[in-house]
Amino acid sequence: MRWSLLFLCVSVLEGQGGTDPKPKPEDYEAHTKVGAVSIGAEFLIHSFSGQNVTYLAPDFLVVEVALYPPKGAEIDVQPTGFSLRLNGRKPLSPAQVSLVQSSLDHPEWRPTPRLEAGAGVGDGAVVLGAPRQEKIPGRPPQTYPVPGPDENPAAPGVSRDPHPTASQLLVQTALPVGIHRGPVSGYLYFPFRGKPGSLKTVELLFQDAVVHLR
Repeated sequence: MRWSLLFLCVSVLEGQGGTDPKPKPEDYEAHTKVGAVSIGAEFLIHSFSGQNVTYLAPDFLVVEVALYPPKGAEIDVQPTGFSLRLNGRKPLSPAQVSLVQSSLDHPEWRPTPRLEAGAGVGDGAVVLGAPRQEKIPGRPPQTYPVPGPDENPAAPGVSRDPHPTASQLLVQTALPVGIHRGPVSGYLYFPFRGKPGSLKTVELLFQDAVVHLR
């Protein structure tokens, strides 16, 4: 299916979510222009962020993409028009969000062991691997979420909004499909189980444009 950009006169907005686009495409580490549409992109290796928390998707390479149509125009976003070329090889198509969700929700399906850790970084939290478990003799393991810096278990009665799970944040920040007015941005995920250090060149492809990410 060919990815297309449609500029419509009638306001029809479909799809929600995504990330907050930066003020202009030049604010991204890489940018280009296709026709009247400007594109900004950033290669994040395995990480995706939102709401003061960062998660890793170990089986995928993550690229944040931002699209900037002309002022007052609308854009029809279809992520399937993007692809990622690694080291000059055959381009990879973006994975469906449901596939990435399955990878995050079922870490036991991964062929290699995962690092499990939780750490606060500045005002946010970085979460790698699964939630911690506590074993009690005679009872099944109990799972507790890794607390973020905003959560104070010693302050009962104080309402705190917990960080979203990796799966929830994934859905909220994925590049939203549909028609949008003005700039729109979000994450794309490309399947990859190699070592990031082996990547000499990383190129995001869109129509005739090549965005050099590495």
